[in-house]
Amino acid sequence: MCNGIVPPYLLRHLSELDRDDLRDATEAAQRTLVSPFPPRHPRPTAIPSAPPEPVEPTDPDRTISDAQGTETLPGRVVRREGDDPTGDVAADEAYDGLGATYDLFAEAFGRASIDGAGLPLLASVHYGQRYDNAFWDGSQMVFGDGDGQVFGRFTASLSVIGHELAHGVTQYTADLVYEGQSGALNESISDVFGALVEQHSRGQGAAEASWLIGEGLFTDEVEGNALRSMKAPGTAYDDDVLGKDPQPATMDDYIETTDDNGGVHLNSGIPNHAFYLAATAMGGNAWETAGPIWYDTITSGLSATATFAEFAAATVSAAAERFGDDSPERAAVADAWSTVGVPIGDTGTTR
Repeated sequence: MCNGIVPPYLLRHLSELDRDDLRDATEAAQRTLVSPFPPRHPRPTAIPSAPPEPVEPTDPDRTISDAQGTETLPGRVVRREGDDPTGDVAADEAYDGLGATYDLFAEAFGRASIDGAGLPLLASVHYGQRYDNAFWDGSQMVFGDGDGQVFGRFTASLSVIGHELAHGVTQYTADLVYEGQSGALNESISDVFGALVEQHSRGQGAAEASWLIGEGLFTDEVEGNALRSMKAPGTAYDDDVLGKDPQPATMDDYIETTDDNGGVHLNSGIPNHAFYLAATAMGGNAWETAGPIWYDTITSGLSATATFAEFAAATVSAAAERFGDDSPERAAVADAWSTVGVPIGDTGTTR
């Protein structure tokens, strides 16, 4: 459904380096880019013909497999639901991360797993050789181990696990087309729920959370905290090898490009920042305030080709429906979109 947590432009940059001290990272990026996974098409392929009947959430049903350095999925099963930890840090982090994601959607939104109907949560670790990515392939999670120079193992960041599983939630709900503004919204929604998974698991309120996506992925050799910052898009990293985080925070810096499915990993910084502004203005726990508004929006008939303006209008309506027309929550959402330069009620055009 998507290109994975690491944007393709970042992998291409690494793949073109000509430095002996970064040979491992360069070769790893080259292999990752030519891998047949994750699927590189704008629409998911595993969507059911009709949404499954929702059920009440109970407990997750997790299965972790070890791809053993191959690109053959799922690999050898190493841990099932209820099993003791394996001692393999990647397998155990994946197991815990799937559980934390299930818990957020169950406890905050009453959703039973990714599809709302108790879908088993599957993951494979140790995918490929120094594979520099993690992705949802339409039916399961897949994690690489990283190159060891720029990226470490991809199970190390809970926001990454939540982000990629949230692509599955979008797949079963709004099914946003993965290109242009709807694609950037697709990416942003995954960042939103990835951040909420981490905050919910840690018991962090909006004011104390880092709002970083992919914190813990970079090795100590990289000058950067994460792949993206929802609090301050464009500041997640500034490194002599990777360059500077290129995400815009407002429409003033919207990036027109044909790369990356029309800049889906770039322009997602704009709706990301709007969510951060709304959540922090409301205060408290974001999974109890702004989170339900965004969840209501993607589960209430949002157009698959929604523009930023259409999505903004839908979130304002969802806030009014949940909290009231004159509520501070509705005002916070409207103010957030205004701050990032997205006009509410202007349907705009799909970029």
